[in-house]
Amino acid sequence: MQQKPLQDIRILEFGGYISAPYATSMLCALGAEVVKVEKPRDGDDFRRLQNDRSPYFIQYNAGKRSLAVDLKNPEGVRLVKALVPRFDVVLENLRPGKLAALGLGPADCSALRPDLVYTSLTGFGNGGPLEQRPAYDTIGQAFGGLYSLLSEAGSAQLSGTIFADLITGLSTTTGVLAALVGRGRSGEGLHVETSIMEAVSTLTVDALTQYFETRQDPSRTSRHPQAQNFCLRTASGEYLAIHLSSSQKFWRFFTDALQRPDLADDSRFVTYAQRCAHYFDLVEIVEREFLTKPATEWEKLLTEADVPFGPALTMSGYATHPQTEWLGMLEPERAGLSLVRPPWRFNGTRPHRAGVAPRVGEHTREVASEVYDDARIDELLASGVLFTEG
Repeated sequence: MQQKPLQDIRILEFGGYISAPYATSMLCALGAEVVKVEKPRDGDDFRRLQNDRSPYFIQYNAGKRSLAVDLKNPEGVRLVKALVPRFDVVLENLRPGKLAALGLGPADCSALRPDLVYTSLTGFGNGGPLEQRPAYDTIGQAFGGLYSLLSEAGSAQLSGTIFADLITGLSTTTGVLAALVGRGRSGEGLHVETSIMEAVSTLTVDALTQYFETRQDPSRTSRHPQAQNFCLRTASGEYLAIHLSSSQKFWRFFTDALQRPDLADDSRFVTYAQRCAHYFDLVEIVEREFLTKPATEWEKLLTEADVPFGPALTMSGYATHPQTEWLGMLEPERAGLSLVRPPWRFNGTRPHRAGVAPRVGEHTREVASEVYDDARIDELLASGVLFTEG
């Protein structure tokens, strides 16, 4: 049986690209009905002029309904205002003040439904010197410190994927869920606010702690001595990652797997503090050792010794790994794309995701019919205020 804890919760999304749509995709997978408000014809820019065929749009919007309405027209705003009381959550990631200028800001919408959870995602918050600065994932990673952390000291570079937008989506999901719990207790609505710059702090909190401890800016390798971790190439070419942390037990287990009891008694490595001080000496030794055996042999030795390790998987490796399959993380492929399921299980069951994303305005008529009759909807379609295909 599918566990859908947000069944009967309705969300009106004014979201584009990734951060807000990812949040609502998680909420949708948890059972919420999500109506995505889009501009007529082209819809969300992240459709990339491919309508419902863009794999990225599908990943972040499958299972939603699409209402295509022209919010530059007062009649379009009037329709949305009529719909707001029917929804539990309004969620948007426009620049600060943009929806308020249309009469759809938090105060306007809360006046229409006092227990509404109004959720705003921005680049930098709704004030301060960067309030109106545009922000995409790259900007969030740069301002949040991720590029400096993931690079060599003094040589910042791009990362290999999106981090800022996705963590903002998950942070937003958390905020909405907390607000819904609070509403259930008090009966009152809330205005939930977050931003890319705030959300990225959940990924850098350890690095910030390290900064306050050392007053030095951390970079890619500065945490490694404390973590006592390694990413090691084997004789067969695969890489294995090992994380010993401060545990004396795991250090002993590791020297057993290496079949190097001399390292356990080496004065440079006897205690955790000494291993931190001489970490880079240890790296050179361990790297040489791991080049002597293939990955399969090292995996057997490390497993038998109970050393914390894992293969450095590629995305294809993750997608096909038996543990990924056991966890049920991915939907079956549809047209070459697997949707990623939510990272939670309820009573042992992970919610499935609907495999189809809406076409632009696919549900315009049925959503509008909640508040307008057919004749009025036909007028708005004819005038271009509303849009639907077919």
